[in-house]
Amino acid sequence: MEKEQNQNSEEAKKKEPIVDEASEVSKRDDKKEENIKEKSPEDKILELEDKLARAFAEMENQRRRFEKEKEEAFEYGGFAFAKEALNLIDNLERSKQILQNDESLKNSDALQKTLQHFEIINKDLISIFLKNNIKPIDCLNKRLDPNLHQAMMEIEDNEKEPGTIIQEIQKGFTIKERLLRPSLVGVSKKFENKDKKDEENIQNLEKK
Repeated sequence: MEKEQNQNSEEAKKKEPIVDEASEVSKRDDKKEENIKEKSPEDKILELEDKLARAFAEMENQRRRFEKEKEEAFEYGGFAFAKEALNLIDNLERSKQILQNDESLKNSDALQKTLQHFEIINKDLISIFLKNNIKPIDCLNKRLDPNLHQAMMEIEDNEKEPGTIIQEIQKGFTIKERLLRPSLVGVSKKFENKDKKDEENIQNLEKK
């Protein structure tokens, strides 16, 4: 009897449906997704409005970037050309200095007339630059500004405050609000009292 009962119980177990855990998890996930997908019409409208607002904001940002790039290209498109054009003024100034230093031409009428023509050409060039918003930097007797000037040397001068520009080596220019090139300048510094310095050095040596 016991053997028959054991056989019957084993057969019953075999007939029981096998539960697939993976499929059960999958079914639960599907139910969750169905619940998520089941949104009210109001939620769907709000979601669409949010997407539209984001799209319009991105379009507006792109439009502003494009306008800014277009404006900068228009305003500063001639930056490289303007910088190259400054070589005309530099070459004119060098030619002027060469003629002025020529001993054979000094105090001659030919030199004076040539310098006058150079001055007229220089004024015309500056006038053309000004019409195109290219302005020379006024630097003499101003305090050194690293944003506009580049100090090339120090010159002893007790009449000026240290750091005052007392010599312009090469003229600087701006184009609108942007620096085209800095002014190359010489700035003042106080005289060094060499006698006093030597005396201090001697005193320091004697103390040692």
